[in-house]
Amino acid sequence: MSKLINILKTLRTDRKLSIKELSNQLNMDYTLYSRFENGSRIPNKEHIIKIASFYHIALNELLVVWLSEKIYNEIKDEEIGLQALQLAESRVAYGKTTFVNHSLIEEINELKQQLDSIRPLSKSHIKKLFEYYKIEYTYDSNRIEGNTLTLQETALVVEKGLTISGKSVQEHFEAVNHAEAIDLLYDFVEANSAITEHLIKQVHSLILRGIDKENAGRYRSVNVRISGSKHLPPEPYLLNKLMEDYIIFYNENCNKLHPVILAAEMHERLVTIHPFIDGNGRTSRLIMNLVLLQAGYPITNISSEKDNRLAYYKALEDVQVNKDKKPFYEFVASSTIKSLRDFIKMAE
Repeated sequence: MSKLINILKTLRTDRKLSIKELSNQLNMDYTLYSRFENGSRIPNKEHIIKIASFYHIALNELLVVWLSEKIYNEIKDEEIGLQALQLAESRVAYGKTTFVNHSLIEEINELKQQLDSIRPLSKSHIKKLFEYYKIEYTYDSNRIEGNTLTLQETALVVEKGLTISGKSVQEHFEAVNHAEAIDLLYDFVEANSAITEHLIKQVHSLILRGIDKENAGRYRSVNVRISGSKHLPPEPYLLNKLMEDYIIFYNENCNKLHPVILAAEMHERLVTIHPFIDGNGRTSRLIMNLVLLQAGYPITNISSEKDNRLAYYKALEDVQVNKDKKPFYEFVASSTIKSLRDFIKMAE
């Protein structure tokens, strides 16, 4: 006997009602309600609402049992039912976004207003700021992923095209590619480009250009593990649907969420899906910054210094393993505040 059937029978018998008496009071067809209790028919939502109201019981609790019964009946005879359930669970989870640290948001809003008050900046000033942040951001984002070029060496490779003795070819490519990916972000902002799967693949393709031609701009076809993390990225067959949901989430929330929270969501969700064989972290941070740039914010850099890097990994782990988004929201918000302060100081 299913849990729903048991609940319906218990509710009725405890009140010493026959099915006919109950049907009359609920204004339902007698044979229909009989089928609810014998399991040959599942009530619809309106029936559940009416039953909960009649018995004066918690509607949500009864709805949870009813919905689980519906889901079970849909997938119980399917060999891939569990896989479908896992995919559905991930899609439902994508709609949950809350943040209650109003003081951080208020500080961000105040700094953004301060920045807007000193705009527009001269073209020469903007160019100098852009080049400075491009090098710093490239250095830190690559260093987080293990690149050993120093800040000065990164500048020499990107700006002068020099080769650094003792550094690998891949590290040189990573520096040049990331710097050009930032240029690409500004092109997207100027063109008011929508964030799409194609755009994300363009960014990733540039990140792995000259490093991994086979996988650049392509979703992975194998399972992967993240070194040092308990998070297990989804199976490859789920990626197309998860990325479709990722873009749906963006389109549904781009005009609803605060830009910094949206940027944090787009970062975390992409790196958690981990759609690529490599380059997921850099791509996710770039997409985060595309969201911020489109909203009029400067680039938010995540420092690669040890303590900050560990805090970054810990905040991501809290989302991916413990399902707690707050630490990551606060980490991105705090990083945005620091970047806004630095940018305003240099712009004034």
